[in-house]
Amino acid sequence: MSIIFYSLLGLLQLANGYEMSNHINSLNTTWTATDKHLVDFRSRLGSILSHQIGYFELSSFRYLDTDELPEEFDVATAFPACSELVSHARDQSNCGSCWAFGATEAFNDRYCISTGDNTKVFSPTDTLACCSGITCGFSKGCEGGQPSAAWRWFVTHGVVEGGDYGDEETCKPYTFPSCSHHTDSVDLQSCESLPTYDTPTCNSECEYGDVKYDNDKFFAKDSYKLETVSDIQRDLMKYGTVTTAFSVYEDFETYSSGIYQHKTGKYLGGHAVKMIGWGVDNGVKYWTCVNSWNDEWGENGMFRILRGSDESGIESNVVAGTV
Repeated sequence: MSIIFYSLLGLLQLANGYEMSNHINSLNTTWTATDKHLVDFRSRLGSILSHQIGYFELSSFRYLDTDELPEEFDVATAFPACSELVSHARDQSNCGSCWAFGATEAFNDRYCISTGDNTKVFSPTDTLACCSGITCGFSKGCEGGQPSAAWRWFVTHGVVEGGDYGDEETCKPYTFPSCSHHTDSVDLQSCESLPTYDTPTCNSECEYGDVKYDNDKFFAKDSYKLETVSDIQRDLMKYGTVTTAFSVYEDFETYSSGIYQHKTGKYLGGHAVKMIGWGVDNGVKYWTCVNSWNDEWGENGMFRILRGSDESGIESNVVAGTV
């Protein structure tokens, strides 16, 4: 009976996916939907948003500049020595660690831009495991957390080095294996086939490498939020990558390419990513963001989203810090 039930459930999800993608594509909107079946991927979300109770608030930073901004900008192009880090789409696997990735990666990019050192890769695992409790906005590891609190954590506690899953050279590489996020991958198993992972244990020992944990810490100087479109743009140009979060609806699961804007489907949760630039395509303004669902998803691991109208809250949840 259970086999029949799950088979029927899979067929229903597949049918719903086709129906949603066909509907979106029939609208001739600014993005293209894929016809993958819908799954419950809320376990891979997990970012508290600025309008929700318990949000960890940072002080605002405002720019007084009035000079004209360029029509397009890309952190990877503007800071070519750090382009590999900036453009790399890491993989959070089947864990709600987007908040740790979005914050840690943006800090990593800014460290590279500030120092010129592109050899350091910071550890989302360290942030995920240790940034918790009242000092980190009550973030709960794989059950979700707060990028704003993580940025404050980088000021007070720092973060160690840590590469992707399988790395055996850095202090704390990522704990969980890569998986296929809503794609037909040849090399990766689907995330739905993996267990929902528990948060790694926080400890002060390096798993790999020849450096002691306390000696491998990197710190930010400060942390802040950005509240206007122009402030976000100016900060990207001056310091590099920022962290943001937005409301995820079912239709985002079907995203394939183009400039995303919510069209249909129910709200699923908050999701954190890093933002690396902006542009205009056929008169449509957009932000460029790097997801943590590896480079097989979306536009080589990235997506574009409507700019200027706070689409899905993308402009209401931007945080950053200096190095």
